[in-house]
Amino acid sequence: TGADRIAPNGDAANKIGTYNLAVLSHYHKIPFYIAAPHSTFDLKIKTGKDIPIEERKAEEVTELFFRRPIASKEIKVFNPAFDVTTHNLITAIITDKGVIRPPYRINIAKILDR
Repeated sequence: TGADRIAPNGDAANKIGTYNLAVLSHYHKIPFYIAAPHSTFDLKIKTGKDIPIEERKAEEVTELFFRRPIASKEIKVFNPAFDVTTHNLITAIITDKGVIRPPYRINIAKILDR
């Protein structure tokens, strides 16, 4: 998959559903790769927990085509646009500067210092 942001420990944020694919890949022993340019790495944060997750409008879940309500107005909605895949589920990160494998904290720093 791609990534919108990658932490120095290898945690990667991408569109909703990426984490699910990583878990399924891990369970079925299928390698799971992230492909992203080196500019995707955010060295100002520590882990994926530091990545702010954008929330999308509740109406995407509570209305049909943003016109017809399909849920009560009182319903509470959490509708994140991204999820974070933890580094332990990622086989390698493919970048324009090379392929990065675990241990990510060390190898990301090496690749990005080139």
